[in-house]
Amino acid sequence: MLPKPSPRLGQLGFLYFPPYRVEGYSIAGEATAVTVPEFDVCFDIGVCFKPMLTSRFIAISHGHMDHVAGLPYYFSQRWFQGMGMGTCVCDRRIEPALRTMMLGWVDVEQQRTSHEIVGLAPGEHHEIKHNIFLGPFEVDHTVPSVGWGIVERRTKLRDEFIGQPQERLRQLKQEGVEITREVRVPQVAYIGDTLPGPHLLADPVRRARIVIIECTFFEPGHKERAITGKHVHADDIAELCERIEAEAIVLTHVSRRTNLGLAKKMLHERLGEAHSGRVHLLMDHPGNRARYEQQCAEAEQQASA
Repeated sequence: MLPKPSPRLGQLGFLYFPPYRVEGYSIAGEATAVTVPEFDVCFDIGVCFKPMLTSRFIAISHGHMDHVAGLPYYFSQRWFQGMGMGTCVCDRRIEPALRTMMLGWVDVEQQRTSHEIVGLAPGEHHEIKHNIFLGPFEVDHTVPSVGWGIVERRTKLRDEFIGQPQERLRQLKQEGVEITREVRVPQVAYIGDTLPGPHLLADPVRRARIVIIECTFFEPGHKERAITGKHVHADDIAELCERIEAEAIVLTHVSRRTNLGLAKKMLHERLGEAHSGRVHLLMDHPGNRARYEQQCAEAEQQASA
């Protein structure tokens, strides 16, 4: 059964990559908040719609207001509506500032909102579900910034023991022999505002099943503007497609000045047939609605077959 789209369809972007949904709002300079409900995570919280409240974790990429302004409201509403305490996971470098921000709200509201803020450095991880971990990796923006990777840790039998009878494997385990190894499977990578660079080819991004990445500039003459503001240009997406394994790449942070129809046309020209089907604009409501309706039609056909 396919999941229901957001009741705010037309305001929030919605994409379904079985079994994961990507839902949110992202306009450059205004607000960005993107949730993947199956992992209980919302990336950035420049604005807080109801779907963001259902996420137990908010992962902040950097401290610009359009990426963090909704955090106090998120904490407050989670507690007010009896949804449990919310947790913000952030770059350790901005953790003190976020704590100070929340202290400021104590003075404004004359009450203290229950919340948790966890600062992490690249290489560290926070468990968000059983064997599912969220961890930051450094990116290159105008302020301290990180991307986020969701990684699933699985246990697999070591190659030398494949094909051994179960009785023999139990015996080896009782003897203290390590018969399994840990495998890390990147599921989702989120990159907020950044320049392109080696960090976009790091393992959490290169091997992720879904990559959510900003793309602020599309026109050929805006390459220098992208570099100056430390943002991604559509040309960079075309190059990235050649080098990462993702089955889906979701573009966020498009400016209101950009015509989405023209942006899709320019993307298609750059990407070609080989990659155009992998790349989606979060805020392309007509295109995403048509895609979802096609998914529903295919699901009905399979069910009746």
